[in-house]
Amino acid sequence: QVQLVESGGGLVQAGGSLRLSCAASGLTFNNYDMGWFRRAPGKEREFVAAINWTGGLRNYADSVKGRCAISRDNAKNTVYLQMNSLKPEDTAVYYCAAKRKAMGLYGYWGQGTQVTVSS
Repeated sequence: QVQLVESGGGLVQAGGSLRLSCAASGLTFNNYDMGWFRRAPGKEREFVAAINWTGGLRNYADSVKGRCAISRDNAKNTVYLQMNSLKPEDTAVYYCAAKRKAMGLYGYWGQGTQVTVSS
């Protein structure tokens, strides 16, 4: 079955950096677009970043643009989210998700990794 396993979360001070990873298994990774989402306490889940199956197209939420970079390694079946200049409002559970290329919805989700940014 498809599994997405996030790692790399933790506690960091404001202004610090974290690199999240998401290892995928049970799917043909290079047939899938990948995304990162987050859910802050008391808030709805929101989009953070996405990358297409080739890695050639990326898009970001305005709230993280210029501070985050999404990338993928198709040889390792892994997608990454490099987060810099972290702010307390970035505190959330971060989820990676996969959708088949050219499909509209993300069909597979990981369990999430907690990111906490202290002020």
